[in-house]
Amino acid sequence: MRSISAPAICAAVVKCDAYGLGLGPVARRLSEEGCTNFFVALPQEAISLRDSLKSLRRTHSIYILNGMNDDFRDICDDSVAPVLNSLEEIKLWQTFREQVGSGLPAIVNFDTGMNRLGLGRDETEQVLANAMTISPKYVNMIMSHLACADDPTHQKNQDQLDRFSNLIKVVGNRFKYSLANSPGVFLGSRFHFDMVRPGAALYGIGCNSKDRKKLSQVVELKSEIIQTRSVTNDETIGYGSDGRVDRPSRLATVALGYGDGLFRHLGNSGMGFISGRAVPVIGRVSMDLVTLDVTDVPETLCKKGDWVEFIGEYQSPDDLAVSAGTIGYEILTALGNRYRKGYVGTIS
Repeated sequence: MRSISAPAICAAVVKCDAYGLGLGPVARRLSEEGCTNFFVALPQEAISLRDSLKSLRRTHSIYILNGMNDDFRDICDDSVAPVLNSLEEIKLWQTFREQVGSGLPAIVNFDTGMNRLGLGRDETEQVLANAMTISPKYVNMIMSHLACADDPTHQKNQDQLDRFSNLIKVVGNRFKYSLANSPGVFLGSRFHFDMVRPGAALYGIGCNSKDRKKLSQVVELKSEIIQTRSVTNDETIGYGSDGRVDRPSRLATVALGYGDGLFRHLGNSGMGFISGRAVPVIGRVSMDLVTLDVTDVPETLCKKGDWVEFIGEYQSPDDLAVSAGTIGYEILTALGNRYRKGYVGTIS
């Protein structure tokens, strides 16, 4: 992502516990790769991230996407600042900075068509009429967020780029600018400006199929078989007798369920993989367990204690999401607290 977006700065979005993968270890590894700018959603995430990075003795900038209120007085310092989403927040921030006198400058977010967070049309018009509403003394960057960048052909991408570019013409070169999220990076250099903010792409998810080929698979999820059994073709499997076989079959029960983030919608539709062989989920996914039809896999490969892959070489988070009727983002952020996590590579 850094090489694609150069010479723009490549920041990292690590909100929601680094998309469910562990904020501290992921952020420290990104720092080792040279990342110095991070985005989170909530104040408590900023505090946790600041504490995790402190031991590295490097300078980092942490921005809180969800805005600012009076509670930020005990949070903002030389390494933490908010993304300001309204004129009210801009005034609150400037008053705060006048009182404390120093600290990391904030970012102002303009809504160019997402209609979620940021200065809307009326507030944007006020800024365009008086660019000095935003002081470079307290703000060093202006950003917006793309709504449809995962579809490179969508007209919304050009519309938002045009609105953002018009804003830059009026406000001028007093600030740095940022527009591209993960799929926005792949839209090309016109969208990169001074900083890009990839999140999902850092974890190998969320971009269209062509872009995914440029991304490494960085997540692996496995669980153990805890019991196997043989059934005849007149038996049912799981709650509600939803699972049925039409031949004598072998089943493997795996210690993984919706309590761990394996969505219930994967019942009778999801897949696990044993030594690269697809094995279908049969019956409902329950809280702690899922049952797989392993009839076509040699018994030597699917006995108690053997491992089943649900995310990895043979199935990406996006692939699993398709079976669950959702997106890769939700697959990763839904992962529960019962996993034993291991990190490959140097972690400070």
